Amino acid sequence: MAPQSARLPGAPSWSPGDEDILTLNIWAPASAGGPLPVLVWIHGGAYTFGSSAQPDFDGSALARAGLVVVTFNYRLGFEGFGHIPPGTEPPYPENRGLLDQIAALRWVRDNIASFGGDPADVTVAGQSSGASSAACLMVMDQARGLFRRVIAHSVVGPCYAKELAAETTRRVAAAAGIPATSTHLMSATPHALVAASDRVVDSYRRDPGSGPRHYNPVIYGPVVDGDILPSDPLTAPAASAPEAVDLLVSHTTEEYWLMDAVGSSAKVTTDEQLADFARDFRLPDNLVRGYRELMPGAPVSDIYLAIFGDLLFSEYTSRLAERHAEAGGRAFTSSFARHRQGPEGVVRAWHSSDIPFAFGNHTLESVEFLIGGPPNAADHELSQRMMRAWVSFATTGDPGWSPLNGRTTTHHVWTTADSTAGMRHSAIRALWRQADYSPLRP
Repeated sequence: MAPQSARLPGAPSWSPGDEDILTLNIWAPASAGGPLPVLVWIHGGAYTFGSSAQPDFDGSALARAGLVVVTFNYRLGFEGFGHIPPGTEPPYPENRGLLDQIAALRWVRDNIASFGGDPADVTVAGQSSGASSAACLMVMDQARGLFRRVIAHSVVGPCYAKELAAETTRRVAAAAGIPATSTHLMSATPHALVAASDRVVDSYRRDPGSGPRHYNPVIYGPVVDGDILPSDPLTAPAASAPEAVDLLVSHTTEEYWLMDAVGSSAKVTTDEQLADFARDFRLPDNLVRGYRELMPGAPVSDIYLAIFGDLLFSEYTSRLAERHAEAGGRAFTSSFARHRQGPEGVVRAWHSSDIPFAFGNHTLESVEFLIGGPPNAADHELSQRMMRAWVSFATTGDPGWSPLNGRTTTHHVWTTADSTAGMRHSAIRALWRQADYSPLRP
C-alpha cells in the first residue's frame, strides 16, 4: 500500500520502508466459457489514504457473478499528486498517481486475457477520489482506448489549479523543514512527506480563517496542468471524443455525515458559522435559505452537513453525468438512500456506505460501522440488485434503467423496504444551478 498515516478497519497499515506498491490483485471465475468483461477498481481515500488491501474491495462475489475483477495501488499524497517545482531533467510530471492508474490499465490490456478477461471490454470503477480519478481518465489522452465504460460513485470535485498545487507544496516543504525545491522534496523520505502533509492538514483544521480547506482539509488532488490532465472533467466531457465511454454514476443521499462521524471535518453549529461557510465556498445567495425550507426544524449542523455533502459529491456527480449526456454520451444516474433503524438510531446513507453492497461484501465485520451493524434480509436483497446492475453495465452497458437524454431524466434510487427514498433530489438540484465548479485556486 502507498505511504500513508491512516489506519482503516480490517486493512493493513503502511510501514516505512515498504514502498514497492505498484501491484494488482485479480479475481476470476473458477471456470469461464470465453473472454469475460473486466472491472478495474480504483480505491478512494482523498488521494491520501486507502489501498487495494481493504477487505470491502475483495472481488470474489463479483467474480462469481461473471466478471474478472482487478484492484490495484497507486501513489498517494505528495508522491502521487504533489507539485514538484522545475529543477530536474526530465522534470517530474503532475498527476503521478493518475499516471500509475494508466500504467495499471495498460497492464490489464496486455495481460488480462491470461486470466480469462477481455481486454477490449474493460470497465473502470471507483468511489470518491477513485471515482474522480476515473472521471479524469475519461478526458486524458494517455488513457484513450484503455476502457469502454466507467462506474463512478460519489465523484468529488473540482480538480485543482496549478497555483493551488504549488501553494500546497510550499506549505508541505515548510512543515518538513526543507526548501521547496525539486532536489530537497525528492530526497525527503516518504515518511517525512506523509508527516509533513499531516501537519499541514492539522494547521487548516485549527484555523477557521483558512477558507475552504478549514472545513475539509484535503490538500491533494488531480491538477489541471493542460498537459497530462487537460481540463476538469466538467469542462471537457469525454463524450466529445469519438470513442466515447458509457457512464454510470451514483451518490449517497447523506454523504457528509460520515466525515462528521469520524471527526474529519470542522463543526458548524451556529447561523454565523453557516454564513461564514457559505461565504468561504462562494455559494449562491439562495442556497442556504433553500435548504432551510427543505429541512424545516433541522439544526444548523444538519443543514451544513447536507449542503457540504451535496457540494462536494452529489452535485458534482450529477453534473458529470449531465455533461456527458449533453455531449452525446450515454449516462445513467442513481443514488443510494438506504436507511434502517440501528442500535443508536437511524442508520444514514452516508459516504462509502453503498460500496460494500455493490461488491457483495456487506456481511464483513469490518464494514459494520459503514452500514450500521450486521445486514438483514432486505440488505442482502439490495446487495444482489446492486451487484446485478454493476455486472449488467460492465457486460452490456445497461444497468437496468433508462439513460439520461435531452427530454427526460430517469434517476434510479437504491433503497430497501424500510428506506425513505431520495425525495428531494429535484428540489436540491435546482438550488445548485448557479454554483461554480471551476478548478480550485488559492
